[in-house]
Amino acid sequence: MPLRPQDRPITALPYTPSLELSFLNRAADPCTDFYQYACGNWNHLNPIPPDQARWNVYAKLTDENQRFLWGILEEAAKPAGTRNASEQKIGDYFASCMDEAAIEKAGASPLKERLDQIAGASPLKERLDQIGALKRLADLPPLLARLHLNLGNDNAIFQFGSSQDFANSDQIIAFALAGGLGLPDRDYYLKTDAKSQETRARYSEHVARMLRLLGDAAPTARGEAQTVMAMETAMATASLPRVDKRDPYKMFHKMARAEFLKLAPSFGWAAYWNALGMAAPGEINVTEPEFYKEAEPEFYKEVEKQFRTRTMADWKTYLRWHLAHAEAPYLSAAFVQEDFNFYRKHLRGVTQMEPRWKRCVRYVDDDLGEALGQVFVAKTFTEDTKQRALAMVKQIESAMESDLQQLAWMGDETKKQALTKLHSIVNKIAYPDRWRDYSSVKIVKDDFLGDVDRTVEFEARRQLNKIGNPVDRSEWDMTPPTVNAYYNAAMVNAYYNAAMNDINFPAGVLQPPLFDPKMDDAPNYGNTGATIGHELTHGFDDQGRQFDGKGNLRDWWTRKDAAEFVERDAAEFVERAACVSNQYSQYTVIDDVKINGKLTLGEDVADLGGTILAYIAWKNATRGMNLTPVDGFTPDQRFFIGAAQWACGYERPESKRLHAITDEHSPDEYRINGVVSNMPEFGKAFSCKQGDPMVRADVCRVW
Repeated sequence: MPLRPQDRPITALPYTPSLELSFLNRAADPCTDFYQYACGNWNHLNPIPPDQARWNVYAKLTDENQRFLWGILEEAAKPAGTRNASEQKIGDYFASCMDEAAIEKAGASPLKERLDQIAGASPLKERLDQIGALKRLADLPPLLARLHLNLGNDNAIFQFGSSQDFANSDQIIAFALAGGLGLPDRDYYLKTDAKSQETRARYSEHVARMLRLLGDAAPTARGEAQTVMAMETAMATASLPRVDKRDPYKMFHKMARAEFLKLAPSFGWAAYWNALGMAAPGEINVTEPEFYKEAEPEFYKEVEKQFRTRTMADWKTYLRWHLAHAEAPYLSAAFVQEDFNFYRKHLRGVTQMEPRWKRCVRYVDDDLGEALGQVFVAKTFTEDTKQRALAMVKQIESAMESDLQQLAWMGDETKKQALTKLHSIVNKIAYPDRWRDYSSVKIVKDDFLGDVDRTVEFEARRQLNKIGNPVDRSEWDMTPPTVNAYYNAAMVNAYYNAAMNDINFPAGVLQPPLFDPKMDDAPNYGNTGATIGHELTHGFDDQGRQFDGKGNLRDWWTRKDAAEFVERDAAEFVERAACVSNQYSQYTVIDDVKINGKLTLGEDVADLGGTILAYIAWKNATRGMNLTPVDGFTPDQRFFIGAAQWACGYERPESKRLHAITDEHSPDEYRINGVVSNMPEFGKAFSCKQGDPMVRADVCRVW
């Protein structure tokens, strides 16, 4: 694919201010549609690229970061004697990923050993620990363990890993979760509308085409695809709906090992754990227990049923599909294209595949993120920026403290507990204090799929090795280049972790246009300040409020403020949250698809609470200052425009439909209009009148 003009490495990150006048649509009425007013010209200036499902300020900044990282990786890929250990790892991985000729020549051959084992034709060779071929059910557990170590997020049949004990947040325990699906969510298998039926038909065709790429004849592949669909539908039916997964009590069911083994006794768990290289865990959290499922079967009991009723031929078909599905992006062009055609083109409406350099940058960040982040931070981030961001965090935490103390609907005893939790929050800014050690990971410059599998296995084993050990509270779950406030640091993201009770702001998100040292405080507080407030508010949203200051799942609310778990619909908090949920449930995503207000509730509450906190903090930080209009906008107007312009963007219709099912965030326009319509300060700033769409008569307010 020929490179576009913008597909070139860059040596410096471009500058866009946190309030960009050219993005405004001055023909729009801010009191009718503030998002259109603040962002209406963004799409004209920034048309969605053909390789993207959605394109917004965060995506554009991520793209710019990727181009900068591309330059870093091209330099690191040069076999110079001056490379340090991190540069050698990321450079050689990137070089092997960019070697399309070698990848194309290999075709499907990198899968041969595992395909032979699944087929029962031959045992694995030494690199797969001499585990025998799949000939009977007893062979399945060790084989599945090896696949789980190498296939990352695919998690064929089920997921097994580690996480904090919800009841003792200082300890890591084993987690057994539902898995086994090739479609993005259980609803894709179960909904009966025409679009869902079309997607299932397309998915079945996709599975068949992938199996044909493995060498199966067309009629055989079509029959095998039906087998996969039937097995996955059974697993989907036994999985929790996505909304239910937002309730931590429905995701926490700790069992002794002996009790857990009874759920699926036909599966050789001892052989599975042995092949993972771990001791049998003493206790396991099962995330989807039966007593929360009403008439639906508990997931592992359904898996047991599948073990007892499915033939070995069915399991071979299922595992071959999931192997091909997980590894397709790293194989030859035929696999990559087929994977793209279904998951990006059909499900998200993307018309063109991303250029290879961009995919390779993302893979490095996924698999060697802290090694890449170490180089990124050294080239882009200053201690002064870190301290300014931390100062803003402190201001907003102070605003939340004042807000909590003044809440009329919360009792004094609960306020004390809430303040204890607030004061316990740990702020992780820019990058970790201690970088991850990848020295044990073998990277071979001409073995791309091998590099992927070895890095994925490194991370899988690292997580499994935590079981039974104390929590490392200094650890980051996202990489420094991430453009967001939580998950991935050279990408763009920020995040609150309830069990850790910390907020995470990687270096990638602390740069213009999100955090702009050149700009006045108003748009910075509206933009990054609201994001900081958003993450803080997650500690007190419908999920976060159920964890205490140490990160334990515990009801620390008094009965007057929040009823017991089975009665909590009577609580004041729930009533206030329901106002938000009901508001957002009225908004249309696309066609007749509405926002699922119960799914997006936590993010909607955080958007609203975060912006309110940022506004209060900004007012406190600038008290006594003589603030004057800039570029024709009052300071309050600049705050709200800054609070909107982080969300400027566009999303393809197909992607909107997918996110309506799977995304806990509302569409960008409602994340802005839904918030400002609940803030009288906005109406005053823009001289809106009662009855204008951006002025709600029934204002929602939680925090």
